[in-house]
Amino acid sequence: MWSLYDRGPDWGGFGWDPFAEFRRLQNEVNRLFEDLSGFDAPGEVARAGVYPPVNLYVNDEGLLLTAELPGFDDDSIELTVREDTLTLSGEIAPANDDGRVGWRRRERGRGRFTRTVELPFRIDPDGVDARFHDGVLEIEMRRPEQDKPRRIAINA
Repeated sequence: MWSLYDRGPDWGGFGWDPFAEFRRLQNEVNRLFEDLSGFDAPGEVARAGVYPPVNLYVNDEGLLLTAELPGFDDDSIELTVREDTLTLSGEIAPANDDGRVGWRRRERGRGRFTRTVELPFRIDPDGVDARFHDGVLEIEMRRPEQDKPRRIAINA
């Protein structure tokens, strides 16, 4: 017996699972509500939208995710991967505010963030390589060998 949160059966042999689509939709709705609050440090500017912005490139071998994190250093970013979910979190210290200057515009958020991205397939945790350079985080993730698509020969 399987539940809504299990992988479930392969519906019709086509690799499409309606329950996976429901889970994906639920995660997206949850993410939208989380993003309304932006950074969660008290007294800091809330960020509208999704933070950090990411790009996700996929092929049969794995994927590459890039995230823009200006002002961060690699020690302030935490990265976790579990099956088909990647979570980025981190914190950027509040700007120095000694009270002598009034803010005219304050658009760059500060404080703690968490971003969870559902990936299109499971990830091999031993096949993850992350690099951080000039405010851009690049994460290469490989697919487990048993999950890679295989070409099947058709016998006539």
